[in-house]
Amino acid sequence: MTGLRWGILATGGIAHSFARDLRTAGLDLVAVGSRSQASATAFAAEFDIPRAHGSYEELVADPDVDIIYVSTPHPMHAENARLALEAGKHALVEKSFTVNRAEAESLRDLAAAKGLLVMEAMWTRYLPHMIRIHEIIDAGTLGEVRALFADHTQKITDDPSHRLNALPLGGGALLDLGIYPVSFAWDILGEPTTVHAAARLGDTGADTEVATLMVHGSGALSTTVSSARGSGPNSAHIVGTAARIDIDRVWYSPTSFTVTAPDGTVLERYETDIEGRGMQFQALAAERFVAEGELRGRELPIDESVAIMGTLDEIRRQIGVVYPTEES
Repeated sequence: MTGLRWGILATGGIAHSFARDLRTAGLDLVAVGSRSQASATAFAAEFDIPRAHGSYEELVADPDVDIIYVSTPHPMHAENARLALEAGKHALVEKSFTVNRAEAESLRDLAAAKGLLVMEAMWTRYLPHMIRIHEIIDAGTLGEVRALFADHTQKITDDPSHRLNALPLGGGALLDLGIYPVSFAWDILGEPTTVHAAARLGDTGADTEVATLMVHGSGALSTTVSSARGSGPNSAHIVGTAARIDIDRVWYSPTSFTVTAPDGTVLERYETDIEGRGMQFQALAAERFVAEGELRGRELPIDESVAIMGTLDEIRRQIGVVYPTEES
């Protein structure tokens, strides 16, 4: 750890989860900022945070804060992260990183110009079971990886005013749920060379279900399905010529997996035993990157986050989803 002092920007549900895991890891959470002083004060009291700021501007100006966790909805990520970077703070930005590739590029370039870390809070990349999966693949245990399957399917709500269904808030299954399996396919198979997408749109015009079929540089195939209207298996599978990995429910959270040979022999059974939701691992990684001067990241380099936003742009182009902030 570097001893970075954390500030949390916004006080929604994901911010609560992150704050709990920061406390679990013993990291230094010193400030929170909200558009409402009452909300900031309540959040600070819940997590024993010394300072509660009634605006985002006050939070980023706090001289005792080194790094800001941006937990607002996607359309606000670029503006809020820019606010932090302009104030000289490192930034960990919730996923999806931004609304589109152009916004992602602007944050990457600003951070580089200021010598700061900006990284996407794709916490799954940093979980122990995902680190172990990479070790297994790198060791050649799977042989040639040929295919990947993953879903992120939850029954949430059809309320048109809910964030997930409201286009002005970046609503839709893709950027909220689909980002997980799409990023996973990138992580295991690399950049897709071909993207095919299909979707079902709700009454508000937001995507309620999205499916992708992607071909990657090695020729391997990936398929993903995301839904905000029904709960599926939420499992993932990586298939190689020598073995496969079956990741248990819920694959993008701390969980277990099995490595199985084609004849059914179990080569490894991995069990996860960690405290908390697991969001602390991305925070620990951010602290390491700053300490080591690795400001472009490692498990999920900022250039890859930018490129993934380009893939999501292409998926949205194919399914016909445009956000109001992009129409001009």
